[in-house]
Amino acid sequence: NVMNKEGHVVILSLASNVDATENLEAARKRIGFLLSDCRYSKEHWTKPVNTDHKEKYLNQAVKGRTHLDSEQLNVFLKKIEESLGRKHDKSGIVTIDIDLLEFDKVRFHEADWERDYVKKCIKEI
Repeated sequence: NVMNKEGHVVILSLASNVDATENLEAARKRIGFLLSDCRYSKEHWTKPVNTDHKEKYLNQAVKGRTHLDSEQLNVFLKKIEESLGRKHDKSGIVTIDIDLLEFDKVRFHEADWERDYVKKCIKEI
């Protein structure tokens, strides 16, 4: 990937099912240090899938630019998750989940692109 002077164009998805409004806000503040020209979708509540945990998820997407490469960006995104208490366990509690959906037109998490809320969020940014 050759970066232009404005940086790489990226799309991230954010999700939380505990203290969701506060956790998305905290994540957005931290993402602001990694991305410039951020455009956020509206927040959308969704029912949980593939889990016994019954709490709804609050979801959002952001499009922005970064001078980090995709691997560096992913490292920082995982650090944001950890800083907000994310545990990758079987509890179903997700304080924050931040996924890199697209990096310079290269898509990741293909299954997520099929989800209605992701399609809706992408349209909004």
